[in-house]
Amino acid sequence: MNLLLLSINVGAVPDFLNQCVGDLSRPLRLGYISDAADGMPFAAVERAGVEALGYEVVEIRARYTNSTKFAELLDSLDAVYVASGETFVLLEAFRSNGSGDILTEHVRAGLPYIGCSAGSIITGPSVTPAELMDNRQAAPRLHSDAGLHLINQVIIPHADGQLPPYPPELIERILSTYSDRYQLLALRDDQALQVTTEGSEIITSPGRRDT
Repeated sequence: MNLLLLSINVGAVPDFLNQCVGDLSRPLRLGYISDAADGMPFAAVERAGVEALGYEVVEIRARYTNSTKFAELLDSLDAVYVASGETFVLLEAFRSNGSGDILTEHVRAGLPYIGCSAGSIITGPSVTPAELMDNRQAAPRLHSDAGLHLINQVIIPHADGQLPPYPPELIERILSTYSDRYQLLALRDDQALQVTTEGSEIITSPGRRDT
């Protein structure tokens, strides 16, 4: 597997995709799964930041894509990016029609996976620790907190407490509340977890610099 799990900044994405995909004779085709941030004001900013990297970005709404079409879309991609937003909403979307299982199968078979915030959290064994960050009630049809089980850790993004919704006191509360039940990995916004067949490491992922 090849995973890049971001807190928020996309600076590590180009090198990751160069390593996984290499040089292509066409623009790299990147699936952009946007279910977590439906209607949220920051969604357009995140999407624009990914598009600015120069890839062919293909919008995917997992909740509204049947399993056959979803599998076909993944087959047509060079990599997938699962965007940030509400963790429980995202997991509910993946569980509503089996698209989460299809995505997991493709990632285990080699499709590079980039997650951002909620898209990183769901790769672990459980999303329960996210209940102090996100709105569980926004996903009333979600009946299990089980994640995609792509990694053994639960990512806690925004761990530097720089984003107003996630102050340092909240991050500390999450870590102290759930560390006895889960293997938590706190990531600052300028960090990412890179996972390959050789193992995993925390790397730097800076923000974009406009020129």
